[in-house]
Amino acid sequence: MWRNSVGFSSKLLTSKSSCSRLPLLNHGVASRSTSTAAGSGPESTEAAGTVKVGFSSTEWVRTGSPTSSAVDLSSFAAASVLKGRDIVDMAKHYGRCYAELSKARLSMLVVATSGTGYILGSGSAIDYMGLCCTCAGTMMVAASASTLNQVFEVKNDAKMNRTKKRPLPSGRISIPHAVTWAASIGILGTGLLASKANMLAAGLGASNLVLYAFVYTPLKQIHPINTWVGAIVGAIPPLLGWAAASGQVSLNGMLLPAALYFWQIPHFMALAYLCRKDYADGGFRMYSLADASGQRTASVAFRNCLYLLPLGYLAYDWSLTSGWFCLESTLLALAISGTAISFYLNRTTKDARRMFHASLLYLPVFMSGLLVHRVTESEQQMTIEHMSKIIELSPSLETAEAAQEEKRKQSIGNGQRRPPVAYASVAPFPFLPAPSYATF
Repeated sequence: MWRNSVGFSSKLLTSKSSCSRLPLLNHGVASRSTSTAAGSGPESTEAAGTVKVGFSSTEWVRTGSPTSSAVDLSSFAAASVLKGRDIVDMAKHYGRCYAELSKARLSMLVVATSGTGYILGSGSAIDYMGLCCTCAGTMMVAASASTLNQVFEVKNDAKMNRTKKRPLPSGRISIPHAVTWAASIGILGTGLLASKANMLAAGLGASNLVLYAFVYTPLKQIHPINTWVGAIVGAIPPLLGWAAASGQVSLNGMLLPAALYFWQIPHFMALAYLCRKDYADGGFRMYSLADASGQRTASVAFRNCLYLLPLGYLAYDWSLTSGWFCLESTLLALAISGTAISFYLNRTTKDARRMFHASLLYLPVFMSGLLVHRVTESEQQMTIEHMSKIIELSPSLETAEAAQEEKRKQSIGNGQRRPPVAYASVAPFPFLPAPSYATF
């Protein structure tokens, strides 16, 4: 009878371990009923007693069959493994959905521009904790705006090959869930900017969220001017970073936002030209859709590339960077302008893609140059003091030179000129010393 009981229990254990996704309570109930059935009879009762589970000098006393404890432990372990896998799978699923809703790569670019603006506005001393909080708050606000953008465009995204696999059109996540996610991180991001930076930075972040989600997004289906409104949205994050570091909006702080604004026009013009069919299928009113030849699209892109040319000189003239950045920025602007000229002359997909790739390269190199060649406030102060000392010394030097010149003139006027002893330096002896004047 004992052997039969053990064999039955082992079969029951095998069947239980092979069964997947059963609740833990059901496992426990089944094991208890099994132990009662296995423990009926005098032979099984005699075998019941102390069960060792492998701990040194420790015994687990359990009334009933030893097979029931084995089934309970194995069932508990199997259920724990299944629940752990479910939790991991769920975390991976929602993590992918949140990353796609937030447009993670685009949001990271926004964070990079905001961080660059913060460093430029910090002067000689950088508050790294403030920098991290500003970047984190900017990331949350950007993720919230991108999520709301997809909530409003879910039907349009379902019609486009480029966007139909996003979480909302594909049904991987519900719209109320996405709205909750957007509202939560938007409030957290704005609150973080307000508490760790200042209210000016928080106001810029909140206004940019509203401008992107509630102005730019619906305008994409109404008028082609949406591209220029979107360029304003992209220009605000570096200004946000500058304001978070310096507490104000100044003329120097407008340099990087201006670069972002002019850079976005050729970038999005190239993208709109490459994805014309997708935008038409989605119902978006892009500038390139009303330009069959592509000439106006290319001319707008080229014109805004030219606007990038003087930015390097302005950064040097405003004492933001050294003179090397002026040269590097000019070369960068000429390079992207060259791709824009090629696109204007040929208007092919290949040239549009080349201009698009050039725009992707331009921005990180431009921002890196700003950071490498930036001039801090202490360096600016040293330069100003040096220039002021030169200015102070220059009148005294001029006065001394004038006095010496006047003294020389007076000595010549008062004295009598004496003829030279000999013109010994004339040919044929040019190596002889110069003539000297003798005094009598």
